[in-house]
Amino acid sequence: MPQHNIRQANHSDLESVAELFDAYRVFYKKTSDIAGARAFITSRLNNADATLFVVENKSGIIGFTQLYPIFSSTRMQRMWLLNDLFVHPDHRGHGYSKHLLNAAKHFAKTTEASGLLLETDKDNVIGNKLYPKEGFKSVETNFYFWENVSD
Repeated sequence: MPQHNIRQANHSDLESVAELFDAYRVFYKKTSDIAGARAFITSRLNNADATLFVVENKSGIIGFTQLYPIFSSTRMQRMWLLNDLFVHPDHRGHGYSKHLLNAAKHFAKTTEASGLLLETDKDNVIGNKLYPKEGFKSVETNFYFWENVSD
């Protein structure tokens, strides 16, 4: 594996993370919006309402994961929603996603969270192979979503 570093993101990482975040959204069939991505990541960093980890190598920041705090009433504990995980396509196949997942798991342990929750599309072949290998279990539930749209 190439030399790499995983660390928590900070404001100086904004441009690199915003570009990756925009590419992540495009992967999930959203329209590219780099200004919106920059504003969204800026807000997360300024409000400290998400925790972002980045992976960097000699090329710079090449991937990230973003965690949001949530709470489980039945467990009476905090959990972390691993909402985003993305490695630039040019750097895939080197285990960077696995290292980002391990950083998220370590963070969950150090914050005494009950665990990590994530969701991915059924057609995300790579993710659906990776997550079980990394100890994530598929949970059979009914997942519902109400979209707040203007009439």
